[in-house]
Amino acid sequence: MKKIGFLSFGHWSDAAGSATRSASDSLLQAIELAVAAEEVGVDGAYFRVHHFARQQGSPFPLLAAIGARTSRIEIGTGVIDMRYENPLYFAEDAGAADLISGGRLQLGVSRGSPEQVLEGYKYFGYVPGDGESDADMARRHTAVMLDAVSGVAFAEPNPNPMSPHPGGPLRIEPHSPGLRERIWWGAGTRATAVWAAEQGMNLMSSTLLTEDSGVPFHVAQAQQIAAFREAWKAAGHEWEPRTSVSRSIFPITTDLDRAYFGRERNSSDQVGHIDGGVGVFGRSYAGEPDELIEKLAGDEAIAAADTLLLTIPNQLGVEYNAHVLESIVKDVAPGLGWR
Repeated sequence: MKKIGFLSFGHWSDAAGSATRSASDSLLQAIELAVAAEEVGVDGAYFRVHHFARQQGSPFPLLAAIGARTSRIEIGTGVIDMRYENPLYFAEDAGAADLISGGRLQLGVSRGSPEQVLEGYKYFGYVPGDGESDADMARRHTAVMLDAVSGVAFAEPNPNPMSPHPGGPLRIEPHSPGLRERIWWGAGTRATAVWAAEQGMNLMSSTLLTEDSGVPFHVAQAQQIAAFREAWKAAGHEWEPRTSVSRSIFPITTDLDRAYFGRERNSSDQVGHIDGGVGVFGRSYAGEPDELIEKLAGDEAIAAADTLLLTIPNQLGVEYNAHVLESIVKDVAPGLGWR
């Protein structure tokens, strides 16, 4: 395990006990938490993206704002649903945000998960072509985005432009060199992990797996990572890939921790149905720091991945989440070989 980041779902609500009661709260607190996380030594700040929901749905303004307020921490998504994306606007926004942050973006993209609205991408103007599924459309959008982020020049220039240009086909601007190698694919199966490797994207193993192989969640994720690395090697890409897994981990060091998460000590994997198929969700971890180190040492996927993303209860506010992150990086992570 080389890096530790947090992953926020960005929820807001006016329910009793919520410290994040509006969209403004969610966005501004996300920036403040990223700043606090950098101060306590966390390596990354990542955000989920969902549409038609009281969650963060427009990632690039947020990522750019965090980039302008921080200097070291990686800034990313987990994940952007490419069914909803104009891939060329994506490349422009990503290039700008990456340049503002000094090259710290780590962008997770994917086919996405079930949304609040049935076929919500249609409201954004995107409809699968004849014989194409929504997953196929997401991969098609991704292919165009990857070329654009890579700096491929494809647009025929105006022979009488309003301002000078270098001539020949033009690329999407602004272009941020190196960003192409910091695109991740959120994979829910071994097959999609292999596909991601073939496309030259890093692997973001999903918070749920959409196949039940009959083994514990962490073992299935470790198998997924192994399949990804084997496929990457076979593809012959010129750089080393990264892999990440997500976990809910809560050290119990105060009475407030115990009140919030004491009941999670005996959490286990959950199997359910999602999007017409089987979904396997990983367990949460809660306990005293020494107890957590012992339990997490047996998690094969954490051992296999180079990046651990900590899912956080963002509605408990910046101060509490900064406390959780500090407890992990000071009291738990060193015992697992971090730094």
